[in-house]
Amino acid sequence: MSLYDLGRGPVKLFFKLFHRIEYIGIEHFDAIDPKDGILICSNHVSNFDPPAVGAGCPRRLSFMAKEELFKVPLLKQLITKLHAFPIKRGAGDRQALKMAIKIVNEGGTLIMFPEGHRMKEGKLGKGQPGVGFITLKSNAVVVPVAIIGRFKLFQKTKIVYGQPIDVSIARAEKQKAAEVTLEIMNHIQALIDQHS
Repeated sequence: MSLYDLGRGPVKLFFKLFHRIEYIGIEHFDAIDPKDGILICSNHVSNFDPPAVGAGCPRRLSFMAKEELFKVPLLKQLITKLHAFPIKRGAGDRQALKMAIKIVNEGGTLIMFPEGHRMKEGKLGKGQPGVGFITLKSNAVVVPVAIIGRFKLFQKTKIVYGQPIDVSIARAEKQKAAEVTLEIMNHIQALIDQHS
């Protein structure tokens, strides 16, 4: 059993006890073929986002992390065992994009935060085109996720997993990555509006 699998239960319990976390929409994963890769796209409010979303997701997640984190030896070992890989933020990192596409095309599940950084104001920021690029260049099922709340101690936080987004037309028409990203961001905003 991997470190990821061992940690999932305790992490989920931590969030339920200390952040009164409520997971909504987990059943949407039941409709996705277990062989299909999944691209989870979520708003980004806290450093807690990856483990909180991962604890509620029935699939094992991979995620990108800023390359600076991989320069700290112990942290590098830990996050690598938790299926993280480095990305150079703000640089259009082709290696990271290729790795992301490979993960989902091989049936893995990748979480991305299209805003590229935490939004401290709590409002949804502008999505970066990389998530649209990965959507267009892969066969991934795209699942929007909304994190509602700020992970304050003993205050309720919701994580809402939306229904998969139909991106078949975008792929067939070879839409621009920025347009696909905008569509994904609109789905995340709709989940925030519906569950706030």
